[in-house]
Amino acid sequence: MNSVFYRAWLFGYLPYHQLMNGLQSSRLRRFAAARFSPEGAAGLHLTVGVAVLMLTAWVFGIIAGQVVAGGPITLVDLQVANWFHAHAHATPTLTRVTLFFTHWNSVAGVLAMSAVLGAVLFRRRLDYWLLALCVTVPGGMAVNVLMKLSFERARPVFEQPLVVLHTYSFPSGHASGATLFYGFLACLLVRHMASNGKRAAIIGAAALMVLAVCFSRVYLGAHYLTDVIAGVAEGLAWLAICIPAMTSLRRRREAQGLPLWRRS
Repeated sequence: MNSVFYRAWLFGYLPYHQLMNGLQSSRLRRFAAARFSPEGAAGLHLTVGVAVLMLTAWVFGIIAGQVVAGGPITLVDLQVANWFHAHAHATPTLTRVTLFFTHWNSVAGVLAMSAVLGAVLFRRRLDYWLLALCVTVPGGMAVNVLMKLSFERARPVFEQPLVVLHTYSFPSGHASGATLFYGFLACLLVRHMASNGKRAAIIGAAALMVLAVCFSRVYLGAHYLTDVIAGVAEGLAWLAICIPAMTSLRRRREAQGLPLWRRS
């Protein structure tokens, strides 16, 4: 296409400014086509990753700004926390279920599930996914710790708390960890599923698990509502960095005929 514009300008059929406009338009079309192509190291996966990263960073930024400034959303936090606490003592069965669920998805629980998944990936020689898992889950949880230390938000306080924690509250580590692990697992399974119905079911199941973890933290009075929303946003943002990066690395090395590492 560029050669057509150049020849037209060379023989006097096209003014110079039209030549430049044509070349720029051609480059933009090629750039857009590459960004939305399902193939290539910088294709659709990278475009979607950037879009998700920008959206989740925007959501996190709005919530963090309100929390730091003590904005109106913090009043909603207090109302929701007090409502759940008032009803939690009246439903002991639900309290036991949420306690089990929140302990299952604790830092130790998420790391244990990640270790099991990592062993499966290693056994199946899914090396790129194994690398992505190691960066996504432990790395994202480390980012969460840094975030907590940066914001230093105190947890909800009640006269008769269901759980007593002395760490910071914002953003929720449970919500972030669940988003990282179940989000990663959903990406892995969806990648190897051909049926759109099965893909939708996997994504829905992962979302339900994350929502259940978030509910358990607010119900037990361990977090405010904005803590868990920010935790989910943080986890999604980290996923949006790690999964596209792994895909780009895999496609580049496969195009060069290189493995991730050599196995004996």
